[in-house]
Amino acid sequence: MKQNEFFTSRWGLILSTLGIAVGTGNIWRFSRVVAQNGGGSFLIPWVIFLLIWSVPLIIAEFALGKSTRLSPIGAIGKTAGKNFAWMGAFITFVSTAIMFYYSVVAGWCIRYFVSAFSGDLFNTANHLNYWQQFSESGMPVLYHLFAMLIGGFVIYKGVVKGIEKANRFLVSSLLIILIILLIRAVTLLNAIEGIKYLFTPKLEFILDYKVWLNALTQNAWDTGAGWGLIMTYAIYMKKKEDIALNAALIGFGNNSVSLIAGIIIFSTVFALSSTDAMMQISQSGPANTGLTFIYLPLLFSKMSDSIIVNTIFGSLFFMALSFAALTSLFSMIELATKTTMDFGLSRKRSILIVASAGFILGIPSALNMKFFINQDWVWGVGLIISGAFISFALIKYGVDKFRTNIINGFGSDIKIGKWYNVVITYLVPVEVTVLLLWWLISSTTWDPEWWNPFHTENLGTCLFQWAIVLSLFILLNKTFAKNVLKSEN
Repeated sequence: MKQNEFFTSRWGLILSTLGIAVGTGNIWRFSRVVAQNGGGSFLIPWVIFLLIWSVPLIIAEFALGKSTRLSPIGAIGKTAGKNFAWMGAFITFVSTAIMFYYSVVAGWCIRYFVSAFSGDLFNTANHLNYWQQFSESGMPVLYHLFAMLIGGFVIYKGVVKGIEKANRFLVSSLLIILIILLIRAVTLLNAIEGIKYLFTPKLEFILDYKVWLNALTQNAWDTGAGWGLIMTYAIYMKKKEDIALNAALIGFGNNSVSLIAGIIIFSTVFALSSTDAMMQISQSGPANTGLTFIYLPLLFSKMSDSIIVNTIFGSLFFMALSFAALTSLFSMIELATKTTMDFGLSRKRSILIVASAGFILGIPSALNMKFFINQDWVWGVGLIISGAFISFALIKYGVDKFRTNIINGFGSDIKIGKWYNVVITYLVPVEVTVLLLWWLISSTTWDPEWWNPFHTENLGTCLFQWAIVLSLFILLNKTFAKNVLKSEN
């Protein structure tokens, strides 16, 4: 199928792919993980893994999407061979399964923006009860529907009029809002103490292997590397677009946003918290929501003596969070939509199927927090396998040949050296193995019935759900290859 849609400019491509990487994880998860792993000590391995995990995989995704013009099923099948199209299907499914509950998260963000803007959020005396009353009601379903409708409409409009236009506005606005919040946060009394904590390393944490594993985890989940999302947007790159430069811009741009968000949150917490700041900021709360939806609203209510000022900055924060959630959601919907289109359906019919399924299959996560946590655990960890499959595809194709002919091919401004061969062939597989074993084996320590597939967060539930999906996709591999790789048959 001839590629007819392209991003109109590099700026449009960069903002759109940055919208993939910059999500709620940059704002709420990053600060919590930093607080749990020694502050500035965490930043050292975090930057190292940006270079030996995130950027290499982002380069691979850009190259796969640009060279094949196919969704992950076709891209992996064409690169690794038709017998491995099921790996692309797994990559697609993992990101789509995340889409089902990520839309719920986007709905939470929108709800809190509305609540902050109206002033209702800052009139409550107990923000934990406020969160519980909202999350245990039927309201999350309504906001989940609203988020899916916004995402579905944007994807229906296409690449230029939908994805690019929306991301130009939302990502640019997000960055402006974060700069405004940054200026306000660093001018708070005692804000410098939070900044010192964020950027001051301590040797005992640097020597702790768990800090390094958490740094790798944050990179695996935060940058969008290995999700198949960047691969999908790369389908719409122009031939003359450079791969390596764009990948570096996305990786470093994403981590820069994380640092800005970290400075905002740490400055605010240290300036306004009258209790143990680190204890408060490191608490995850229900589904890792403690910092964002329970503690930060309390801080914003104390930012000044003026209710209007507090409302303005609280509204800006949750607006930024909503924009970050929506731009990431767009890419997940587009991935599922493009995959459906590769099977021969029109964009209109594909988005109708994807948006409807996304809403229906997201309802359990909107209504039941345990189900939400389970899906976040299973498919969040599953992203590590997705990264492994992308690495495998390049190894099967020949990493040096892939680097020379595709990454450094037509349109490349920056040539990638042989270091890339080492990272993809050896480092990424080692990182995948260590990270998977750590996450899954550590889950046995907090769950004596680690083998039980019906527990919320353990080894058993991951292996059970992965086995079902992988078995099904392996059985359907010939169907995937036949329908998606028509021109290759």
